[in-house]
Amino acid sequence: FSMCSIKTKLNFEIVTRFLKLRFIPGNLIALLRHFSSSFAAMYLQNRGPKSTHMRYLFFALFTTLLIFVFGFCEKKSIKIAPENEVITDNPIGKKSVKKDTIRNVETATQASDFVSYAKTLTGTPYLYGSVNPEKGLDCSGFINAVSNHFGIKVPRSSVEFTNFGTTVETSNAKPGDLILFTGTDPGKRIVGHMGIIINNLNGEVEFIHSSSGNAKGVIVSDLSGYYETRLVKIIRIFPTAANEVAV
Repeated sequence: FSMCSIKTKLNFEIVTRFLKLRFIPGNLIALLRHFSSSFAAMYLQNRGPKSTHMRYLFFALFTTLLIFVFGFCEKKSIKIAPENEVITDNPIGKKSVKKDTIRNVETATQASDFVSYAKTLTGTPYLYGSVNPEKGLDCSGFINAVSNHFGIKVPRSSVEFTNFGTTVETSNAKPGDLILFTGTDPGKRIVGHMGIIINNLNGEVEFIHSSSGNAKGVIVSDLSGYYETRLVKIIRIFPTAANEVAV
């Protein structure tokens, strides 16, 4: 046969073999196997000297297909699945992580940074009406100074925190939660003082606040005795998105 007739015959065989498939292979590996079988069969049927160019053509096509298949298999993808999951696909397997878990990790990190920065202000003198750490801070000014450092919007005065955030039980308090107290008169159950919880070990709560009755201003205190009688509630402001207010 002439080279032209060989090409025509082989092209016809390729089309015929492919059209005779009664199903589409379930994956690229099955497709690769089908083509390799077809190429091997046609290679053996056309071993004469005149089919050399066609063998080169088959080899080139087969190599290209191999590169495509293995390149596709190495590709990694991330899908957002229904029911609150992030699924990562890779050649080893699948892993899923709940979005809530990711959110909790981010929240814990943010609260930890919040507390760490608050501690750096220890010793800042008390100054009524101030939110400037370089000059001094009152109790709500201290909360505002820490919150402003992280771009978190909170009310300016302590009493405005009464309906702010999410109320939590003392036993469930975590670092970064805000603790609200009455003023100096525990009989008046109106928020007049506040601080930031830095620790809760088996119900023993520690908080940092700017106290007008202490020469050092920003100090760490235990929730016991006098402060325990003044406790109004504990609130959580993390995540902050739903708790932002205009100021």
